Amino acid sequence: MTHRSDDSNARNGERFAFIFDMDGVLVDNMRLHARSWVELFNDYGLEGMEPERYLRETAGMKGLDVLRHFLRPDITPAEADHLTELKDFLYRVMYRREMQPMPGLETFLALASEGGIGLGVGTGAGAKNIEFTLERPPFRERFEAVVGSHQVRRGKPHPDIFLQVAELLGVPASRCVVFEDALPGIEAANAAGMKSIALSTTNPPEIMGDLPGVMTVIGDFTGITPPEVLEKLREPQSTER
Repeated sequence: MTHRSDDSNARNGERFAFIFDMDGVLVDNMRLHARSWVELFNDYGLEGMEPERYLRETAGMKGLDVLRHFLRPDITPAEADHLTELKDFLYRVMYRREMQPMPGLETFLALASEGGIGLGVGTGAGAKNIEFTLERPPFRERFEAVVGSHQVRRGKPHPDIFLQVAELLGVPASRCVVFEDALPGIEAANAAGMKSIALSTTNPPEIMGDLPGVMTVIGDFTGITPPEVLEKLREPQSTER
């Protein structure tokens, strides 16, 4: 992928980047993730839990952190890897035939790429789920950098994933915009020194819009363009909370 140094989205040689969470942002799948976690929890003694509780408390976090939060705080990494793989297998079975890109996303990514904006993914998902999603059109070969939970020591809400994506893209945090649907992800973006666009696919817009660092809330990508995102990033008054 080439980038034009004289593009209108790169002023004085400055390059910008968009970093996308995967689940709930590139694809609208968080309800199925929640259902698969609840099914797993039912088998391990946590019965009667509503999917909304997972979405509210732990969406976007690493499997180890989710399991320690809901099942046992002393669960080992090896146990967590096994249980997370069971959950992920169930999720992939449920979602395989339903997967669709978020409305408006294909056009948004194409315009951003044409404008010389770096594109990356920073997700709490593991390697198999990343491959399951990103190796399909329209995502294949679209992103220059992809970082998953298995590639960092600390998952969201820590900033490690987003900072690593920015480093791979060669763009400083101040010129990165994160697209997120989950509360830990917004917290991670803020901790990384990045502004964010929140999607209301997992949490209500009134909750997402009040979070620090959130410039605006969208339902999908049909009503926003890359130049509009950059204008929000360039206007300090639009990012103040």
